[in-house]
Amino acid sequence: MKKDKKNAPSKPEEDKPSIIVQEIKLVSPDRNRKDVGTLKQAIERAESVTLPNRYRLMDLYHDVVTLDGHLSGLLEKRTKAVVNKKLTFLDASGRKVDALDPLIRSDKFERLLEVFMERLYYGCSAVEFILGARFDFKEIDRRHIRPEKREIAISQYDIDGISVANLSMVLLIGEPYELGRLLQCSMYALYKRSGFGDFAQFVEIFGQPVRVVKYDAYDKKTQEDLRKVLDESGSSLVMMIPKQADFEMLDGKTSNGTGELQERLINCCNQEMSVSILGNSETTTSSKSSGYAQAEIHADQQKEITASDLRYVENLLNGEFMMSILAGYGYPVEGGHFEFEKEKNIYELQTRLNIDTQLANRVPISDDYFYETYGVPKPDNYDQLKQQQEQRRQAALDALGRGKDDDDESDDGQPEPKKRKVKGGKLYHALADFFGFAP
Repeated sequence: MKKDKKNAPSKPEEDKPSIIVQEIKLVSPDRNRKDVGTLKQAIERAESVTLPNRYRLMDLYHDVVTLDGHLSGLLEKRTKAVVNKKLTFLDASGRKVDALDPLIRSDKFERLLEVFMERLYYGCSAVEFILGARFDFKEIDRRHIRPEKREIAISQYDIDGISVANLSMVLLIGEPYELGRLLQCSMYALYKRSGFGDFAQFVEIFGQPVRVVKYDAYDKKTQEDLRKVLDESGSSLVMMIPKQADFEMLDGKTSNGTGELQERLINCCNQEMSVSILGNSETTTSSKSSGYAQAEIHADQQKEITASDLRYVENLLNGEFMMSILAGYGYPVEGGHFEFEKEKNIYELQTRLNIDTQLANRVPISDDYFYETYGVPKPDNYDQLKQQQEQRRQAALDALGRGKDDDDESDDGQPEPKKRKVKGGKLYHALADFFGFAP
Protein backbone atom coordinates (compact mmCIF):
# COMPACT_ATOMS: atom_id res chain seq x y z
CA MET A 1 0.00 0.00 0.00
CA LYS A 2 1.37 3.40 -0.99
CA LYS A 3 1.77 5.99 1.68
CA ASP A 4 -0.19 9.20 1.35
CA LYS A 5 2.34 11.97 0.73
CA LYS A 6 0.05 14.53 2.35
CA ASN A 7 0.00 12.57 5.60
CA ALA A 8 3.67 11.68 5.49
CA PRO A 9 5.62 12.90 8.54
CA SER A 10 7.60 16.06 7.90
CA LYS A 11 11.28 16.41 8.63
CA PRO A 12 12.18 17.54 12.13
CA GLU A 13 12.55 21.27 12.62
CA GLU A 14 16.26 21.00 13.45
CA ASP A 15 16.91 19.80 9.90
CA LYS A 16 15.44 22.99 8.43
CA PRO A 17 17.59 26.14 8.37
CA SER A 18 16.21 28.82 10.66
CA ILE A 19 15.34 32.01 8.76
CA ILE A 20 15.05 34.72 11.38
CA VAL A 21 13.75 37.37 8.96
CA GLN A 22 10.55 35.36 8.54
CA GLU A 23 9.89 35.40 12.28
CA ILE A 24 10.43 39.12 12.87
CA LYS A 25 7.26 41.11 13.52
CA LEU A 26 7.67 44.36 11.62
CA VAL A 27 5.94 47.61 12.58
CA SER A 28 5.53 50.68 10.39
CA PRO A 29 8.07 53.46 11.03
CA ASP A 30 7.01 56.18 13.45
CA ARG A 31 6.23 59.37 11.48
CA ASN A 32 4.95 61.47 14.36
CA ARG A 33 6.32 64.95 14.98
CA LYS A 34 9.85 64.86 16.40
CA ASP A 35 11.97 67.48 18.12
CA VAL A 36 15.16 67.69 20.16
CA GLY A 37 13.30 66.40 23.23
CA THR A 38 12.31 63.28 21.29
CA LEU A 39 15.94 62.79 20.28
CA LYS A 40 17.12 63.11 23.88
CA GLN A 41 14.66 60.48 25.09
CA ALA A 42 15.63 58.10 22.28
CA ILE A 43 19.33 58.46 23.11
CA GLU A 44 18.73 57.80 26.80
CA ARG A 45 16.80 54.63 25.97
CA ALA A 46 19.48 53.43 23.55
CA GLU A 47 22.28 54.06 26.05
CA SER A 48 20.50 52.44 28.98
CA VAL A 49 22.80 50.06 30.81
CA THR A 50 20.04 47.78 32.10
CA LEU A 51 17.40 47.85 29.31
CA PRO A 52 18.91 49.23 26.09
CA ASN A 53 16.61 49.49 23.09
CA ARG A 54 17.21 51.44 19.89
CA TYR A 55 13.88 51.30 18.11
CA ARG A 56 12.99 54.92 18.93
CA LEU A 57 16.37 56.16 17.80
CA MET A 58 16.21 54.12 14.59
CA ASP A 59 12.76 55.54 13.85
CA LEU A 60 14.13 59.04 14.32
CA TYR A 61 17.14 58.28 12.10
CA HIS A 62 14.83 56.96 9.39
CA ASP A 63 12.65 60.06 9.63
CA VAL A 64 15.47 62.61 9.29
CA VAL A 65 17.32 60.73 6.54
CA THR A 66 14.30 60.17 4.32
CA LEU A 67 13.06 63.78 4.64
CA ASP A 68 16.33 65.74 4.60
CA GLY A 69 17.71 65.97 1.07
CA HIS A 70 21.07 67.38 2.10
CA LEU A 71 21.70 64.68 4.72
CA SER A 72 20.65 61.82 2.43
CA GLY A 73 22.93 63.25 -0.28
CA LEU A 74 25.88 63.29 2.11
CA LEU A 75 25.34 59.65 3.05
CA GLU A 76 25.03 58.63 -0.58
CA LYS A 77 28.16 60.55 -1.54
CA ARG A 78 30.30 58.84 1.09
CA THR A 79 28.80 55.42 0.30
CA LYS A 80 29.23 55.72 -3.47
CA ALA A 81 32.87 56.73 -2.99
CA VAL A 82 33.41 53.14 -1.80
CA VAL A 83 30.86 51.22 -3.88
CA ASN A 84 32.07 52.76 -7.17
CA LYS A 85 35.70 51.77 -6.57
CA LYS A 86 36.90 48.83 -8.65
CA LEU A 87 36.99 45.68 -6.52
CA THR A 88 38.77 42.46 -7.47
CA PHE A 89 39.42 39.11 -5.85
CA LEU A 90 43.03 37.87 -5.84
CA ASP A 91 44.22 34.34 -5.16
CA ALA A 92 47.09 33.38 -2.86
CA SER A 93 49.65 34.20 -5.57
CA GLY A 94 48.19 37.68 -6.17
CA ARG A 95 46.52 36.87 -9.50
CA LYS A 96 42.99 38.02 -10.29
CA VAL A 97 40.24 35.40 -10.02
CA ASP A 98 37.76 36.00 -12.83
CA ALA A 99 35.21 33.56 -11.39
CA LEU A 100 34.12 36.15 -8.79
CA ASP A 101 33.65 39.03 -11.26
CA PRO A 102 29.92 38.28 -11.88
CA LEU A 103 29.33 38.27 -8.11
CA ILE A 104 31.19 41.56 -7.58
CA ARG A 105 29.25 43.25 -10.41
CA SER A 106 25.86 42.00 -9.19
CA ASP A 107 23.29 44.33 -7.62
CA LYS A 108 23.02 42.10 -4.56
CA PHE A 109 26.73 42.35 -3.79
CA GLU A 110 26.64 46.11 -4.30
CA ARG A 111 23.78 46.34 -1.83
CA LEU A 112 25.83 44.32 0.66
CA LEU A 113 28.61 46.91 0.45
CA GLU A 114 26.04 49.64 1.06
CA VAL A 115 24.79 47.79 4.16
CA PHE A 116 28.37 47.62 5.41
CA MET A 117 28.70 51.39 4.99
CA GLU A 118 25.33 52.09 6.63
CA ARG A 119 26.65 50.55 9.82
CA LEU A 120 28.89 53.64 10.15
CA TYR A 121 25.83 55.92 10.01
CA TYR A 122 23.29 53.93 12.04
CA GLY A 123 25.69 52.18 14.43
CA CYS A 124 24.75 48.64 13.41
CA SER A 125 23.71 46.46 10.48
CA ALA A 126 22.69 42.83 10.11
CA VAL A 127 21.88 40.53 7.21
CA GLU A 128 20.84 36.91 6.92
CA PHE A 129 22.21 34.95 3.98
CA ILE A 130 19.79 32.62 2.24
CA LEU A 131 20.99 29.18 1.27
CA GLY A 132 20.64 28.37 -2.41
CA ALA A 133 22.39 28.20 -5.75
CA ARG A 134 22.69 32.01 -6.03
CA PHE A 135 24.16 34.56 -3.66
CA ASP A 136 21.29 36.12 -1.74
CA PHE A 137 20.52 37.69 1.63
CA LYS A 138 17.80 39.52 3.53
CA GLU A 139 18.34 42.68 5.53
CA ILE A 140 17.31 42.69 9.18
CA ASP A 141 15.47 45.77 10.39
CA ARG A 142 17.79 47.74 12.67
CA ARG A 143 15.03 48.25 15.23
CA HIS A 144 15.33 44.53 15.99
CA ILE A 145 19.13 44.46 16.38
CA ARG A 146 20.59 44.34 19.88
CA PRO A 147 24.37 44.88 19.47
CA GLU A 148 24.91 45.03 23.24
CA LYS A 149 23.92 41.36 23.57
CA ARG A 150 24.50 40.42 19.93
CA GLU A 151 20.90 39.30 19.59
CA ILE A 152 18.03 39.69 17.11
CA ALA A 153 14.67 40.53 18.73
CA ILE A 154 11.47 39.15 17.27
CA SER A 155 9.55 42.31 18.25
CA GLN A 156 11.12 45.75 18.28
CA TYR A 157 9.80 46.24 21.83
CA ASP A 158 11.54 43.11 23.17
CA ILE A 159 14.59 43.53 25.32
CA ASP A 160 15.97 40.04 24.67
CA GLY A 161 16.17 38.12 21.42
CA ILE A 162 17.81 35.20 19.66
CA SER A 163 21.58 35.08 19.99
CA VAL A 164 23.52 35.49 16.76
CA ALA A 165 25.76 32.64 17.92
CA ASN A 166 22.80 30.32 17.23
CA LEU A 167 22.17 31.83 13.77
CA SER A 168 24.93 30.55 11.53
CA MET A 169 23.81 32.54 8.49
CA VAL A 170 23.40 35.92 10.21
CA LEU A 171 26.12 38.57 10.04
CA LEU A 172 25.80 41.32 12.67
CA ILE A 173 28.23 44.24 12.62
CA GLY A 174 28.33 47.00 15.21
CA GLU A 175 29.78 47.60 18.64
CA PRO A 176 27.77 47.92 21.87
CA TYR A 177 26.47 51.47 22.41
CA GLU A 178 27.79 52.58 19.01
CA LEU A 179 25.05 54.88 17.72
CA GLY A 180 26.61 55.99 14.44
CA ARG A 181 27.28 59.30 12.71
CA LEU A 182 23.58 60.10 12.50
CA LEU A 183 23.64 60.76 16.24
CA GLN A 184 25.42 64.09 15.59
CA CYS A 185 23.44 64.86 12.44
CA SER A 186 19.98 64.27 13.90
CA MET A 187 20.07 67.33 16.14
CA TYR A 188 21.09 69.61 13.25
CA ALA A 189 18.47 68.02 10.99
CA LEU A 190 15.75 68.76 13.55
CA TYR A 191 16.90 72.34 14.04
CA LYS A 192 17.05 72.74 10.27
CA ARG A 193 13.50 71.41 9.95
CA SER A 194 12.31 74.03 12.45
CA GLY A 195 14.26 76.68 10.54
CA PHE A 196 12.48 75.74 7.33
CA GLY A 197 9.15 76.00 9.13
CA ASP A 198 10.00 79.49 10.36
CA PHE A 199 11.21 80.43 6.88
CA ALA A 200 7.97 79.21 5.30
CA GLN A 201 5.94 81.17 7.84
CA PHE A 202 8.02 84.28 7.19
CA VAL A 203 7.38 84.00 3.45
CA GLU A 204 3.68 83.38 4.01
CA ILE A 205 3.25 86.45 6.19
CA PHE A 206 5.63 88.94 4.60
CA GLY A 207 5.89 87.56 1.09
CA GLN A 208 2.84 89.60 0.06
CA PRO A 209 2.02 93.24 0.80
CA VAL A 210 -0.08 93.93 3.89
CA ARG A 211 -3.24 96.00 3.36
CA VAL A 212 -4.10 98.22 6.32
CA VAL A 213 -7.51 99.90 6.32
CA LYS A 214 -8.59 102.42 8.95
CA TYR A 215 -12.23 103.31 9.60
CA ASP A 216 -14.29 105.22 12.09
CA ALA A 217 -15.13 102.94 14.99
CA TYR A 218 -18.67 104.33 15.18
CA ASP A 219 -19.42 103.94 11.46
CA LYS A 220 -20.67 100.35 11.21
CA LYS A 221 -21.95 100.74 7.66
CA THR A 222 -18.53 101.79 6.36
CA GLN A 223 -16.89 98.91 8.22
CA GLU A 224 -19.18 96.34 6.56
CA ASP A 225 -18.66 97.85 3.11
CA LEU A 226 -14.88 97.84 3.50
CA ARG A 227 -14.85 94.22 4.66
CA LYS A 228 -16.90 93.18 1.63
CA VAL A 229 -14.56 95.00 -0.77
CA LEU A 230 -11.42 93.53 0.82
CA ASP A 231 -12.81 89.99 0.77
CA GLU A 232 -13.51 90.27 -2.94
CA SER A 233 -10.19 91.88 -3.87
CA GLY A 234 -7.72 89.08 -3.14
CA SER A 235 -6.18 86.92 -0.41
CA SER A 236 -3.38 89.19 0.79
CA LEU A 237 -3.09 89.95 4.48
CA VAL A 238 -5.66 92.54 5.54
CA MET A 239 -5.87 94.57 8.74
CA MET A 240 -8.91 96.66 9.59
CA ILE A 241 -8.12 99.09 12.38
CA PRO A 242 -10.32 101.78 13.93
CA LYS A 243 -8.90 105.26 13.60
CA GLN A 244 -9.17 105.68 17.33
CA ALA A 245 -6.81 102.69 17.93
CA ASP A 246 -3.04 103.02 18.15
CA PHE A 247 -1.53 100.19 16.08
CA GLU A 248 2.13 99.42 15.35
CA MET A 249 3.40 96.35 13.46
CA LEU A 250 6.89 95.16 14.43
CA ASP A 251 7.70 92.67 11.67
CA GLY A 252 11.43 92.29 12.17
CA LYS A 253 12.22 93.52 8.67
CA THR A 254 14.72 96.04 9.99
CA SER A 255 17.19 93.29 10.95
CA ASN A 256 15.80 90.41 8.83
CA GLY A 257 14.17 91.98 5.83
CA THR A 258 14.98 89.13 3.41
CA GLY A 259 14.81 86.09 5.68
CA GLU A 260 18.60 85.91 5.89
CA LEU A 261 18.44 84.86 9.54
CA GLN A 262 16.54 81.65 8.75
CA GLU A 263 18.76 80.97 5.75
CA ARG A 264 21.90 81.27 7.87
CA LEU A 265 20.50 78.77 10.35
CA ILE A 266 19.75 76.28 7.57
CA ASN A 267 23.20 76.69 6.00
CA CYS A 268 24.89 76.35 9.37
CA CYS A 269 23.08 73.06 10.04
CA ASN A 270 24.02 71.80 6.56
CA GLN A 271 27.70 72.60 7.14
CA GLU A 272 27.75 70.82 10.50
CA MET A 273 26.20 67.71 8.95
CA SER A 274 28.71 67.83 6.08
CA VAL A 275 31.63 67.95 8.51
CA SER A 276 30.18 65.05 10.52
CA ILE A 277 29.70 62.76 7.50
CA LEU A 278 32.42 63.83 5.04
CA GLY A 279 34.92 65.53 7.36
CA ASN A 280 34.59 68.81 5.43
CA SER A 281 32.03 71.17 3.95
CA GLU A 282 33.66 72.56 0.79
CA THR A 283 33.32 69.39 -1.32
CA THR A 284 29.53 69.58 -1.13
CA THR A 285 28.70 73.29 -0.92
CA SER A 286 30.75 76.45 -1.39
CA SER A 287 31.02 79.43 0.90
CA LYS A 288 31.86 83.06 0.23
CA SER A 289 35.34 82.63 1.70
CA SER A 290 36.17 79.41 -0.13
CA GLY A 291 38.94 79.23 -2.71
CA TYR A 292 40.88 76.68 -4.75
CA ALA A 293 43.49 76.06 -2.03
CA GLN A 294 40.84 75.59 0.64
CA ALA A 295 38.85 73.25 -1.59
CA GLU A 296 41.99 71.19 -2.25
CA ILE A 297 42.63 70.81 1.48
CA HIS A 298 39.04 69.70 2.09
CA ALA A 299 39.24 67.24 -0.83
CA ASP A 300 42.38 65.69 0.68
CA GLN A 301 40.58 65.31 4.00
CA GLN A 302 37.74 63.47 2.30
CA LYS A 303 40.22 61.17 0.52
CA GLU A 304 41.59 60.13 3.92
CA ILE A 305 38.08 59.22 5.09
CA THR A 306 37.44 57.27 1.88
CA ALA A 307 40.72 55.37 2.34
CA SER A 308 39.62 54.44 5.87
CA ASP A 309 36.23 53.26 4.57
CA LEU A 310 37.91 51.10 1.92
CA ARG A 311 40.05 49.35 4.55
CA TYR A 312 36.96 48.84 6.72
CA VAL A 313 34.99 47.19 3.89
CA GLU A 314 37.98 45.07 2.85
CA ASN A 315 38.37 43.77 6.40
CA LEU A 316 34.71 42.73 6.49
CA LEU A 317 34.85 41.01 3.10
CA ASN A 318 38.09 39.20 3.95
CA GLY A 319 36.85 38.12 7.37
CA GLU A 320 36.43 34.47 8.26
CA PHE A 321 32.62 34.69 8.26
CA MET A 322 32.29 36.15 4.76
CA MET A 323 34.84 33.73 3.33
CA SER A 324 32.93 30.78 4.73
CA ILE A 325 29.65 32.16 3.36
CA LEU A 326 31.09 32.64 -0.14
CA ALA A 327 32.67 29.19 -0.03
CA GLY A 328 29.24 27.81 0.84
CA TYR A 329 27.91 29.31 -2.40
CA GLY A 330 30.68 27.51 -4.30
CA TYR A 331 33.03 30.43 -4.99
CA PRO A 332 36.79 29.65 -5.07
CA VAL A 333 37.89 31.89 -2.20
CA GLU A 334 40.32 29.56 -0.44
CA GLY A 335 43.53 31.46 0.36
CA GLY A 336 42.42 34.58 -1.57
CA HIS A 337 41.30 38.04 -0.62
CA PHE A 338 39.30 41.02 -1.88
CA GLU A 339 41.18 44.17 -2.76
CA PHE A 340 40.10 47.60 -3.96
CA GLU A 341 42.05 49.13 -6.82
CA LYS A 342 44.33 51.87 -5.56
CA GLU A 343 43.47 55.24 -7.01
CA LYS A 344 46.37 57.01 -8.70
CA ASN A 345 46.84 60.77 -8.48
CA ILE A 346 48.54 61.84 -11.71
CA TYR A 347 50.07 64.96 -10.14
CA GLU A 348 51.49 63.07 -7.18
CA LEU A 349 52.85 60.37 -9.49
CA GLN A 350 54.58 63.00 -11.67
CA THR A 351 56.37 64.44 -8.64
CA ARG A 352 57.31 60.99 -7.41
CA LEU A 353 58.59 59.96 -10.85
CA ASN A 354 60.98 62.93 -10.91
CA ILE A 355 62.35 61.92 -7.51
CA ASP A 356 62.62 58.24 -8.43
CA THR A 357 64.42 59.07 -11.68
CA GLN A 358 67.11 61.04 -9.86
CA LEU A 359 67.32 58.43 -7.12
CA ALA A 360 67.80 55.62 -9.66
CA ASN A 361 71.00 57.34 -10.86
CA ARG A 362 72.51 56.93 -7.41
CA VAL A 363 71.22 53.68 -5.93
CA PRO A 364 69.86 50.48 -7.51
CA ILE A 365 66.05 50.26 -7.50
CA SER A 366 64.12 47.09 -8.26
CA ASP A 367 61.91 47.05 -11.32
CA ASP A 368 59.10 45.65 -9.18
CA TYR A 369 59.06 48.94 -7.27
CA PHE A 370 58.13 50.86 -10.44
CA TYR A 371 55.51 48.29 -11.44
CA GLU A 372 53.80 48.51 -8.03
CA THR A 373 54.18 52.26 -7.52
CA TYR A 374 52.88 53.36 -10.93
CA GLY A 375 50.37 50.57 -11.44
CA VAL A 376 51.98 49.22 -14.62
CA PRO A 377 51.15 45.53 -15.22
CA LYS A 378 54.23 43.33 -15.23
CA PRO A 379 54.45 41.22 -18.44
CA ASP A 380 54.40 37.44 -18.17
CA ASN A 381 57.61 37.13 -20.23
CA TYR A 382 59.39 39.71 -18.09
CA ASP A 383 62.71 37.80 -17.92
CA GLN A 384 62.90 37.47 -21.72
CA LEU A 385 62.10 41.15 -22.28
CA LYS A 386 64.60 42.18 -19.62
CA GLN A 387 67.35 40.15 -21.33
CA GLN A 388 66.57 41.72 -24.72
CA GLN A 389 66.60 45.16 -23.16
CA GLU A 390 69.99 44.49 -21.60
CA GLN A 391 71.34 43.34 -24.98
CA ARG A 392 70.14 46.53 -26.67
CA ARG A 393 71.66 48.60 -23.91
CA GLN A 394 75.03 46.86 -24.22
CA ALA A 395 74.98 47.21 -28.01
CA ALA A 396 74.33 50.93 -27.71
CA LEU A 397 77.21 51.32 -25.27
CA ASP A 398 79.55 49.34 -27.54
CA ALA A 399 78.58 51.47 -30.52
CA LEU A 400 79.23 54.59 -28.50
CA GLY A 401 82.67 53.30 -27.53
CA ARG A 402 83.63 52.47 -31.15
CA GLY A 403 82.43 55.84 -32.35
CA LYS A 404 84.61 57.56 -29.79
CA ASP A 405 87.74 55.68 -31.00
CA ASP A 406 87.00 56.50 -34.67
CA ASP A 407 86.57 60.17 -33.89
CA ASP A 408 90.10 60.35 -32.41
CA GLU A 409 91.70 60.03 -35.93
CA SER A 410 90.89 61.85 -39.16
CA ASP A 411 90.72 60.31 -42.65
CA ASP A 412 94.48 60.95 -43.25
CA GLY A 413 95.45 59.24 -40.04
CA GLN A 414 96.17 62.49 -38.20
CA PRO A 415 94.69 63.14 -34.78
CA GLU A 416 91.35 64.94 -35.02
CA PRO A 417 91.00 67.99 -32.81
CA LYS A 418 88.43 67.39 -30.13
CA LYS A 419 85.22 69.33 -30.62
CA ARG A 420 83.97 68.73 -27.13
CA LYS A 421 85.21 67.20 -23.96
CA VAL A 422 83.19 64.73 -21.98
CA LYS A 423 84.23 65.34 -18.42
CA GLY A 424 84.32 62.24 -16.31
CA GLY A 425 82.43 60.29 -19.01
CA LYS A 426 79.09 61.92 -18.19
CA LEU A 427 77.55 61.25 -21.60
CA TYR A 428 78.54 57.61 -21.41
CA HIS A 429 77.16 57.18 -17.92
CA ALA A 430 74.01 59.14 -18.73
CA LEU A 431 73.18 56.79 -21.58
CA ALA A 432 73.99 53.80 -19.43
CA ASP A 433 71.72 55.02 -16.67
CA PHE A 434 68.93 55.77 -19.13
CA PHE A 435 68.92 52.31 -20.69
CA GLY A 436 69.36 50.72 -17.28
CA PHE A 437 66.42 52.61 -15.77
CA ALA A 438 63.76 51.74 -18.37
CA PRO A 439 62.08 48.55 -17.13
